[in-house]
Amino acid sequence: MVDVTAGHGMGGPKPGIPSLAEIGNFLRRGDIALAIGILTILVVLILPLPSLVLDLFLAISITLSILILMTSLFIQAPLEFSAFPTILLISTMLRLSLNLASTRLILSHGHEGTDAAGHVIEAFGSFVMGGNFVIGIIVFAILIIVNFVVITKGSGRIAEVAARFHLDAMPGKQMAIDADLSAGLIDEKVAKERRKALEDESGFFGAMDGASKFVRGDAIAGLLIVFINVVGGMIIGVAQQGLSFADAGRSYTLLTVGDGLVTQVPALIVSTAAGLLVSKAGVSGAADKALMKQFSGYPQALAMSSGVMIVLALLPGIPTIPFFALGAGAGALAWTARNRKQVAARAAEAATAAPAPGTPGAAAAAAEEPISAALKIDDLKIELGYALLPLVNGPDGTDRLTEQIKALRKSLAIEMGFVMPAVRILDNVQLEANTYVIKIKEVDAGTGKIWPSQFMVMDPAGNQVQVPGIHTTEPTFGLPATWIDASLKEEASLKGYTVVDAATVLSTHLTELLKTNMSDLLSYGEVQKLLKELPKEQSELVKDIVPAQITVSGIQRVLQLLLAERISIRDLSTILEGIADALAFSRNPATLVEHVRARLARQICAQNTSFNGYLPLIALSARWEQAFAESLIGQGEERSLAMQPSKLSEFMTGVREAFERAAREGEAPVLVTSAAIRPFVRSLVERFRAQTTVLSQAEIHPRARLKTVGSI
Repeated sequence: MVDVTAGHGMGGPKPGIPSLAEIGNFLRRGDIALAIGILTILVVLILPLPSLVLDLFLAISITLSILILMTSLFIQAPLEFSAFPTILLISTMLRLSLNLASTRLILSHGHEGTDAAGHVIEAFGSFVMGGNFVIGIIVFAILIIVNFVVITKGSGRIAEVAARFHLDAMPGKQMAIDADLSAGLIDEKVAKERRKALEDESGFFGAMDGASKFVRGDAIAGLLIVFINVVGGMIIGVAQQGLSFADAGRSYTLLTVGDGLVTQVPALIVSTAAGLLVSKAGVSGAADKALMKQFSGYPQALAMSSGVMIVLALLPGIPTIPFFALGAGAGALAWTARNRKQVAARAAEAATAAPAPGTPGAAAAAAEEPISAALKIDDLKIELGYALLPLVNGPDGTDRLTEQIKALRKSLAIEMGFVMPAVRILDNVQLEANTYVIKIKEVDAGTGKIWPSQFMVMDPAGNQVQVPGIHTTEPTFGLPATWIDASLKEEASLKGYTVVDAATVLSTHLTELLKTNMSDLLSYGEVQKLLKELPKEQSELVKDIVPAQITVSGIQRVLQLLLAERISIRDLSTILEGIADALAFSRNPATLVEHVRARLARQICAQNTSFNGYLPLIALSARWEQAFAESLIGQGEERSLAMQPSKLSEFMTGVREAFERAAREGEAPVLVTSAAIRPFVRSLVERFRAQTTVLSQAEIHPRARLKTVGSI
């Protein structure tokens, strides 16, 4: 009896023998299947193959070549078929192994009839030759020439040039990726993806350069195999099998040419696929869409072709129907492409044009506008009352305000080191007729009243103007001013008054507001742009410190602190060098700024030098130096000022009196303190004299001419 409880009954699997399920799972593994396929190709090179099995493998070869061609046509980019060089090698080895197997059958059994090497070879030979082996040889030779001389040679040259150019351009593309990463435009993940795509692209075109040699070698091998089969078959048929020369020639030639066609037709298809793939480097999308889009993009070319074919159809002796049909077809395509292009152009114009207010189109556009569009903030905006519209669109076609704003942005870029955001100008019916409002980030920054057809007159001494007109206050500096008619302009000039037009008044107001709020307008994106546009030598410094030691936001904060005190950031190289030095002992933006200011001593002194060539200054006395030093609490970067209110009031009074005395003497001095207390003195002074410059002793350049005009 059999003990079924032991688990080894008669129906169960034998110990050590895999089940059918295990064998199926083993064969379903892709790597094992590929290995078995490669080994099968190598076995075919050695062992004889029955004609029935040879027919099956020849059918697989033809199907594989068509699959390769169709895939090459429909892919969007060459890298989507990056396995092509490997597939090309496998298909070439498959065809060569089948060539050897068919050669063995032809030479061994060719005397038995035309089906000695299988029905596929017999069918190809009979169909192409049509009973005449000379025709078959000529057709085969033409196929060899087309494949070897035209397609293979051209695609090989394209692959060679593409590989060379991609390898030459690889260092530059790598540097561009590193620059974008350093500038913060992309993160590390995107940089890795781009590097991987770059490596894959270079490897692909390099492999295609080598793989094109497979196609070339396959064509040469096919030609040699046909020659060997014909000569060898004739010798075997006449000398060993006793056939007549004519019978041997007919039988062996049909088999050999059929064999050559069965292998060369797939080789021609694969060569065409290789040519399509390497020539697709500059074309995006599937081949049919790309070609149709580019052919139909120029309707005039189709129209000219149509005209030429119709003219040819009318010539005597030329068949009329085919040429006329082709000409009519090309003309129809040209007409369709032209209409489609016009419709697309009108749609683009309609998409970009803003519909007039109150029209159904405007209402629809407003209804379709996403809610997120309402969150957009204009950095700079000027709203005008309806009486000020002539400043933007004058009766003589002039646009004085816009031209002055363009000049202002250019001068500020030169003076302060970065380009201000664009200014949006629009009318606001809710404002009074002659009123304007300047907004920075949608917040009112300044307002005023101007008259476009009149001129503003001011007394340089600050007194009221003695000219008839509308007395007002100048909106920028708050000085007494008067709006006069254009007829009184010359009279006011002769009296020594300052005369400016309305557009200049507004642009001057805008200039001062921009300088006051400049730090708020320096955005993160603008800092990235400034860093990206640095010379190559300085960009290396940026790579050293960003983001390892400081972020782009940290650099932005340092630049904003400089601009808050109207220090130009145009010398960005020196500023970055100062930041790099200061990072060795601090990462606090305020500390970094003090170090950078010392680096910019020459620039700061030159900026505050008087027209007489010296730097006027008011020094802080030792008493106040000590008072500020003793009022500092906290350690290191946590220090803050804690001075008694009475002393603060006394200090403010002393500063006002000292600067007013200097102003009466015609001086515009700076306040000089020690480096340790400068930030705290500046934070206090800017509350009641924002325009006062406060320098530390470290910011006084050794070669600057100094003149002390007072002390506090």
